Amino acid sequence: MDVLLHIFVGLHIIGIAALLGGFFHQMKAIGQGAARFTPGMLHGALTMLVTGIVLVGLNEAQGGSVNHIKIGVKLLLLIVILGLVYVKRDEERVSKGQFALVGALTTVNIFIAVLWK
Repeated sequence: MDVLLHIFVGLHIIGIAALLGGFFHQMKAIGQGAARFTPGMLHGALTMLVTGIVLVGLNEAQGGSVNHIKIGVKLLLLIVILGLVYVKRDEERVSKGQFALVGALTTVNIFIAVLWK
């Protein structure tokens, strides 16, 4: 069961990397006003959602304690991220504010995961 848990942690990190990597890849385009949400960013956010749910389930199945408030905050941030990326996925240009918000919320989500004990 521990191996399965570690596999899903790895997949969760891959999802974060896809979302944040897509954001960093578009940094130059933000300054030019031509930033857009890439399909990889949407897939990364969806991967984070699915693997996060599985991780909570696996942790609880093993009898581990889960901080439901922390998970709820992280889920709320991810829903906002997913909403923005999904709705604006087909647009050629996304406003600087919306694009920066996705990057900021993703970064906040990472720090919540790491620092909130």
